[in-house]
Amino acid sequence: MADIIKYSDMKKFRFWAFASVIALFTTACGGGGGGSESEKPLDPEPVKPVEEVDPPINEPSVAPNARIDDGRHVTAYVTYYGSLIPDASVITHINYAFAELYMVDGIYKKFDLQGNKARFQNIVNLKKLYPNLKICLSFTHGVTNSDNRQGGSFSALCKSEDNMKRFADDCLKFLQDYGIDGIDLDWEFPGLSWSGAACDVTCDTENYVKLVKQLRETLGDKYEISYAGYCFDKQTVSGGGYRYVDIKGMDQYVDYVNIMAYDFDEAPHHHSALSDTRAYRDCNRAVNSYLNAGVKPNKLVLGVPFYGRHSFSTSPTAVSYKSILNLDPKKYRRNKWDATASCPYVETMQGVFYMGYDNPRSIAAKGSWIRQKGMLGLMYWEYDQDDARGTLRTAVWNAVMTP
Repeated sequence: MADIIKYSDMKKFRFWAFASVIALFTTACGGGGGGSESEKPLDPEPVKPVEEVDPPINEPSVAPNARIDDGRHVTAYVTYYGSLIPDASVITHINYAFAELYMVDGIYKKFDLQGNKARFQNIVNLKKLYPNLKICLSFTHGVTNSDNRQGGSFSALCKSEDNMKRFADDCLKFLQDYGIDGIDLDWEFPGLSWSGAACDVTCDTENYVKLVKQLRETLGDKYEISYAGYCFDKQTVSGGGYRYVDIKGMDQYVDYVNIMAYDFDEAPHHHSALSDTRAYRDCNRAVNSYLNAGVKPNKLVLGVPFYGRHSFSTSPTAVSYKSILNLDPKKYRRNKWDATASCPYVETMQGVFYMGYDNPRSIAAKGSWIRQKGMLGLMYWEYDQDDARGTLRTAVWNAVMTP
């Protein structure tokens, strides 16, 4: 099967894969923090499809709607390891993933792009053809460059005011040198260690707020600041401290949040359902975490996966949309529709739920939902996982730009 996506530090945090790590920090969610949300699924019932449709050979291809210049966001994450130059006619924002921190013995040295710098320059050059296109540099907590090592990343950076100020100064210079538009932070997650990165539950969550405060003071209002948001607000840890992001604390310094509204669960449940209590989490509950923390809807961007999630530990973990279209029709049926979740899924020929994913129909439903709520737009991870016709990116554009 082509284009199987590996579960690695370049992708989003998976709660199942790190259950053992979480257990080190807390015996149960909300120890002493009344009203906090449970970290454990309540053994929901397997998905039972409400409606089924025969799978067509290909998804419908729809011409994009005209651009609406009212500030709506269509954000594509474009990776350093990707090969495609994005079609910026159906994008308002590109988050280039990633840059990484160079931390040595607790001291910030610099940051640098991951991968080939020529790839980044080719993306920046799109602004010559699309001057209204916004390009932001996205930072990861991980390390891939051969001349770098994991030195604690954001957790170590944020323990020093001098580190944070020098990092913010470097960000400003980078934005000025390349003529791009902002910084997107993807620390996954404060108070939680993964990919070899350090964490400190006593201060990470609070220090993340200090970091964006420093960025705002340094960058001013000319440049955008955003972050990749989790599906929960900050959570108390047994024994003291927090993990995840302080949504309310961050809100005053950022322009918007890119909510990672995917990987909520694994088969036999949907991983990106609009609303589905059978799954561990869904878009509705994730967005409510932000609204309940006081974030205005027009600062929220809902994430859409361009891949299906089978498992967090069993191969294949995830499969790109373009590869879902090429699944062997003798083994799998795709485009099965679950009306409860407002999402399609793939099942085996034996009728077993194989993976949930998104297609133009579910993306249209999400677009209608975010417009009703007054949200800012949609983003997706990631551009190269779409098919050659751009079916999903066009669907996202139409979902956001529909009058």
